[in-house]
Amino acid sequence: MRVRWPAITVVLGLGVSYFAYPYATLWRLDSAIRHADAATIETMVDWYAVREGLKEDICDMAFEDAGADTHVASGELPPFGAGFVRGIAGNAVDQAVTAETVASMSHGMSHGMSHGATHDDPNDAVLEWAFFQNPMLFTVSLRTAGSAEPIRVMMELRNMRWKVRRVFLPGAILERAGSHT
Repeated sequence: MRVRWPAITVVLGLGVSYFAYPYATLWRLDSAIRHADAATIETMVDWYAVREGLKEDICDMAFEDAGADTHVASGELPPFGAGFVRGIAGNAVDQAVTAETVASMSHGMSHGMSHGATHDDPNDAVLEWAFFQNPMLFTVSLRTAGSAEPIRVMMELRNMRWKVRRVFLPGAILERAGSHT
């Protein structure tokens, strides 16, 4: 009977640590953003995956706005158009979505991520919810002042580290990004 208690304690400790780990990662990321620590931000985000996801979202939005009927007339235009839009969006996203950009944007933020339903500072993001999608994926929903849609962030556990792998921006932000490309 004495052997069971240490084993149970170890298992419970590991379980609590596992469930707390992504929240601790979020806190660390928030702290790095608030302190404009580009080096820490760099290590906590899979920038290639985030950029590719944003490029895909911008291209999808551009083709939704164009309408499906414009692609029916010619079988050659959609791949060319898709490649053209993807190339322009890709260059803009590659240049704009970096740890340094996130760090420089954070200089205007006073508080970082807050918890609750009020916005004291328009630059603050309010954590709406955060939960496990599955044992390897953790999803976070953040809302900024004046935004009808939340920003969703997906973190993935790889090599025993939680990293941001995907960011889903609200349509209004994607439209602004798409208009600059």
